[in-house]
Amino acid sequence: MALDYGSPTRRPLVPQVLRAPVGARTWREFGYLMLSLPISVVFFSYALTMFAAGVGLLVTFLGVPVLAAGLAGCRALGAVERARARALLGMDLRDPEPVRGTRPGLMGWVGAVLKSGVSWRHLAYALVHFPWAAFAFTVALAFWSTAWSLFLYPLWQWVFPRYLDQPGISFTGEIDGRDFYLDTPFEIGATCAVGLVLVLATPWLIRGLTSVDRLLVAGLLGPSRMAARVTELESDRGVVVDTAAADLRRIERDLHDGAQARLVALAMDLGLAKEKLAEDPEAAARMVDEAHGEVKTALQELRDLARGIHPAVLTDRGLDAALSAVASRCTVPVRVEVELPARPAAAIEGIAYFTVSELLQNVSKHSAARTASVDVWRSRDRLMLQVADDGRGGADASAGSGLAGLAERLDAVDGILAVESPAGGPTTVTAELPWRG
Repeated sequence: MALDYGSPTRRPLVPQVLRAPVGARTWREFGYLMLSLPISVVFFSYALTMFAAGVGLLVTFLGVPVLAAGLAGCRALGAVERARARALLGMDLRDPEPVRGTRPGLMGWVGAVLKSGVSWRHLAYALVHFPWAAFAFTVALAFWSTAWSLFLYPLWQWVFPRYLDQPGISFTGEIDGRDFYLDTPFEIGATCAVGLVLVLATPWLIRGLTSVDRLLVAGLLGPSRMAARVTELESDRGVVVDTAAADLRRIERDLHDGAQARLVALAMDLGLAKEKLAEDPEAAARMVDEAHGEVKTALQELRDLARGIHPAVLTDRGLDAALSAVASRCTVPVRVEVELPARPAAAIEGIAYFTVSELLQNVSKHSAARTASVDVWRSRDRLMLQVADDGRGGADASAGSGLAGLAERLDAVDGILAVESPAGGPTTVTAELPWRG
């Protein structure tokens, strides 16, 4: 597992608050709010009409299929909304589970649609989103148009005296009823300043409005929590299976290329020594002596392989002793501090051991560090691991490196890997695992 060392992150020349009004995100979110009203009108009208017709016809047989058709149409319109949220809001949203009928035929499909909670959540979205879309559309458009109109007032103020026969924007006094015009240089500049404040504030207002849309889309149009959890568990199971298969291939390769090859050569050497025992005892003795050395090497390789599968010291004495043994083999001086009230589950303990072991290997190979530290403690129902070094930094877990693979392994057991590694160092890698004692 290799760390990725990138170039230092450069700070933008223009602060985000100044870039936001003309940023692509702001324009996409504003476009989303502008499209929400006409789309929600269609969605609301269709859903309310079909629901009312279906409920009204329930006294006859036609009510059930009409209601099912209305719910199916809501699901189709929901797919449009999800696509719009992905394109304009950048949401990573999966499609909900499809309708699966327990019986074949039309009636089986109708029953599945009516029993599906996803279908009814799409109907609820159509009814709830319409008033919110109208409110968000009005507020966003009013702030957007007012902010830019006031900010650009010095550029179009000439329109008033030329075409409207007045010197500028007018206000009517509440007491004397006389009109007050914004036409002096100071008033024009003050209007522009107020517009600038509104221009800078409008993107954050738009983000606040679209955050409500994000909640509605994710909560009502996305997969249910149970379905999302099932999908996550299936993905985690695939990671676990792939990891186990990779480990088995590694063990098989190490046995075939290492200890097995040495044992085969050892058997051949002992056979030759047996043949020479009567003719040339001295040569036979030398061959036996060489074979003895090969046996020691093969035994050491088998011990290393067994340690790589599951070290005996971890089983016998726990994480403190096992991690101290790993740290002693690191090329960098490592301070190890383990504060655990008890031992976690054996599977979690093994994952914690191999996580720290791989991170310390990276410290030895890639960090150019002078010192490192390993801290292990328990925080409520989580096992916390932290490996830090004073090396050159620049580690990146999002660039497809070994850290990404380690993060996938932890995620398979509901764990988390966080990497903080600015260019120039230091590097701190924190891992969380469920306790499961």
